[in-house]
Amino acid sequence: MMGPRQIEQGVLFYNFSLDAHVPADHLLRSIDRFVELSELRRELAPFYSSLGRPSVAPELMIRMLIIGYCFGIRSERRLCEEVHLNLAYRWFCRLGLDGDVPDHSTFSKNRHGRFRESDLLRRVFETVLQRCIREGLVGGEAFAIDASLIKADANRQKGIEGERGLPPEAAGRAVKEYMAVLDDEAFGAATDVVPKFVSPADPAARWTGAHGGQAFFAYSTNYLIDVDNAIIVDVEATTAIRQAEVLAAKRMIERSLDRFDLYPARLLGDSAYGSAEMLGWLVYEHGIEPHVTVFDKSTRQDGTFSRDDFTYDHVGDVYYCPAGKMLTTTGSTVDEATLRYRASKYDCQACRLKGRCCPKEPARYVPRSIYEGARDMARQIASSWQGRTARRLRKKVEMLFAHLKRILKLDRLRLRGPNGARDEFLLAATAQNLRKLAKLIPMPSPQPA
Repeated sequence: MMGPRQIEQGVLFYNFSLDAHVPADHLLRSIDRFVELSELRRELAPFYSSLGRPSVAPELMIRMLIIGYCFGIRSERRLCEEVHLNLAYRWFCRLGLDGDVPDHSTFSKNRHGRFRESDLLRRVFETVLQRCIREGLVGGEAFAIDASLIKADANRQKGIEGERGLPPEAAGRAVKEYMAVLDDEAFGAATDVVPKFVSPADPAARWTGAHGGQAFFAYSTNYLIDVDNAIIVDVEATTAIRQAEVLAAKRMIERSLDRFDLYPARLLGDSAYGSAEMLGWLVYEHGIEPHVTVFDKSTRQDGTFSRDDFTYDHVGDVYYCPAGKMLTTTGSTVDEATLRYRASKYDCQACRLKGRCCPKEPARYVPRSIYEGARDMARQIASSWQGRTARRLRKKVEMLFAHLKRILKLDRLRLRGPNGARDEFLLAATAQNLRKLAKLIPMPSPQPA
């Protein structure tokens, strides 16, 4: 039968455990084992004032940012709402049931201020990496390197012609950061080529059509990974051109050596890192085997003999042409990095193969880089089974980029300027390493009561 509506009487006292409501197999419960932020407050102490309102704990903001990047929550406003409502997020952030969630504007103030001044996000990334090393997930024998384009927060339709430069009224934090990195080889000084278009909102972002479709403004995120478990050893933000990516590779390798004593025996990479100078840097300066595709444009397209048709004698430091004649060098370099080996004019004029060798020149010469020995080593490795294995293993970097864009939703930046790109790439790499730790290190079995 029907009756009057009953008004539910609320319970006067609740026995509620937040920890009990977080599932044992929840990702955050597994990640929480590897988040070590106890030293943050001490490191940030010089950047906080003793006057004014009590500051928000930096540990809380870092934990919230880790949640955002682990679960693809890109909006800081939405992140605050999710942490306020989600019990697992509250548990991870140590907020309890009644803890106050900071306002979304707090993230902006700290990111552009204390976090960047103290290089805090780099410290957080390196703390997680150090934990990966302690857990035995980083072998340090073979590293792989690659870069991927990430769209900048810049409207392609509002770009202005690069030849015109920035308008006088252009202002803002991103413009100031752009002016500050004009002499940095990873950004403004990476190339003298003027871009076709420049974004007034984020002038450090590079106009690129590398994907083959519509061109867009972008930054490059550069990863150096250990191939054993695809742990990200270092990450660097650069402008979206090859020269900057090569510089980032050098910086990351040297930083991993200086800070973690990680000295790889092999480096895996594609032809973007296969220039003669880069290969020479790997082999001669650091003794690293270059499992890298050689960047080579020596093959001629007019049907005449290419450099590969000439035989180099390492003992005599001479070349022999297809007709068996000798090409020698004076030892002087061209462009500071290239030697020229020239044949005798008398030999070339009487040669029956002149039409296929140097039909328009009195004598043939062959250029040889001073780093050609490193290039020969890379070619030899590429033709071996180690080279075939390297081409397969370096796909692990591409898989991390796919995970970055599809799972973590970082296919477009939210922050502008070189510092904004650096912050986002560091946080995303930190989240990826934490997720890998959670996957590879199983949770301990619960102990019986």
